[in-house]
Amino acid sequence: MSSSSLSPRRRIAAVTVLVPALVALALWAFAWPAARTAPRDLPLGVAGPAAATAPVEQRLERQEGAFALHHYADEAAARDAVEKREVYGAIAVTGQGVRLLTASAASPVVTELLQQAVAHRTAASGTPVTTVDVVPAAARDPRGAVLNTSVLPLALAGIGAGVAVTLLGLRGTRAVAALVGSAALVGVVAAALTHSWLEAVPGNWWAVAGTFALAALAMGAAVAGLAGLLGQAGIALGTLVIMLLGNPFSGASSAPEMLPEPAGAIGQWLPPGAGVSLLRSVSFFDGAAAAGPVLTLTWWAALGLGAVLLAGALKERTRDAEPTSERGLAPVG
Repeated sequence: MSSSSLSPRRRIAAVTVLVPALVALALWAFAWPAARTAPRDLPLGVAGPAAATAPVEQRLERQEGAFALHHYADEAAARDAVEKREVYGAIAVTGQGVRLLTASAASPVVTELLQQAVAHRTAASGTPVTTVDVVPAAARDPRGAVLNTSVLPLALAGIGAGVAVTLLGLRGTRAVAALVGSAALVGVVAAALTHSWLEAVPGNWWAVAGTFALAALAMGAAVAGLAGLLGQAGIALGTLVIMLLGNPFSGASSAPEMLPEPAGAIGQWLPPGAGVSLLRSVSFFDGAAAAGPVLTLTWWAALGLGAVLLAGALKERTRDAEPTSERGLAPVG
């Protein structure tokens, strides 16, 4: 049933119910993760002899479910694990005391958490603690604000591209070309602003631009593909998934392991979360742990573009079949 066929009373009722429902959904999606931010199986390394690390592990394990501990033989191995994004930080027990290895580039929030939950607890036992930021955030953006706030504009760019392609009536290869071209330009503009101008997202310029472009393409293709198959309902569904789920569940402002379950896991399977994770990897960690996010974004882009091509082919077939049907129904003689 189309909206034009609804009576005025039903239209009023629909608006009256729909708007509060959307507000409730948005508040749930954004406020719930923010209000329940806490470590949940946060990967943390412990390095040193078993006898020396046992008291540290016991203190950490008292916070049940907060940390997933990984054991390393020495500080060098733990440092390597931090640089490869296997853990967010590590506690190395040495003869000179305790070293807390962190990576503020991975998450400034997690770095502060580790300093409070680990360093302060260890210091209470009388053991000296030294904090070393193994992979620091950008000097121009130590809080990671630019990277965190880039999620929303990128989501808007992807949704906007998908909606524009649909409303302009582009189909098939033309729609694909428009989506790819738009995503490429989004990548160039985003890299120029965040990398070249603000100097907040370092790393290889082309890798940063490619990450922005791939994320924008994944979101734009998803919206356009759903719209091609489902019509206006597809636009609404794509926007809902990307904006009201992908954005708050991305873990950009903290970390996926800091979000309530299963929000963190869901967020990493959606383009905004995968895009942020990939951007951190290529910008600060020389591409470490980039394979998962790349595959996620590539699947979204491929499935979305495939849906666009399929929808275009179906419409072309329907249009070509209409004259034949009409001729079959026409009277003979």
